[in-house]
Amino acid sequence: MEQVLLPPVGDGGVRVHMLAAPINPADINMIQGTYPILCPLPAVGGNEGVAEVIEVGSDVTVLRPGDWVLPIDACFGTWRTGAVCEEDDLISVSKDISLLEAATVFVNPCTAYRMLHDFQTLTPGCTLIQNGSNSAVGQAVIQIAAALGLKTINIIRGRPNCAELIEELRSLGADYVITEEEVMSSGLCQIFEEVPKPKLGLNCVGGLSGGLVLSNLE
Repeated sequence: MEQVLLPPVGDGGVRVHMLAAPINPADINMIQGTYPILCPLPAVGGNEGVAEVIEVGSDVTVLRPGDWVLPIDACFGTWRTGAVCEEDDLISVSKDISLLEAATVFVNPCTAYRMLHDFQTLTPGCTLIQNGSNSAVGQAVIQIAAALGLKTINIIRGRPNCAELIEELRSLGADYVITEEEVMSSGLCQIFEEVPKPKLGLNCVGGLSGGLVLSNLE
């Protein structure tokens, strides 16, 4: 840990105190230098998180002390206690969600939303299939899809607490949760008697699991 003095808040500046910041795989990849987006050095890790506004400059018109805010771009550096930035670097978020929800709303839920809208035109009643369904993006896909009236087939890896995980995903709105082993042994024919074959497949695993998604598309 290194202590650094913050610069003064300029007329258009904002001083924030970080409240919570997750650790995403992309954050680690950026530190390793293997991610497509790399921050100029010296840099602070962390691309996502929620902060509280502590002080604003005289020209700041939207944000006020006490507001919760999120960085709008990568490389902000959320793994620190505080920062001084410009008002345009931040976007406010309502306090009617939990602190942890606010800290994690900007990357994975937005990714899920774009995947559900950018590749296929899906209407209520359409089906999608995904693997890695218990990942943060996968859980967001389940919840957004349920809100849109879409049916989801969710493939997970077998594990000792499989029944507990299946129940958790169903509580989020998953229609079907099935293990890779079950897909390979029994297929999805029974499911396709109840819902149409998927128009969209989402793969975050690759290999055999990715093949299971691809082979069951419409």
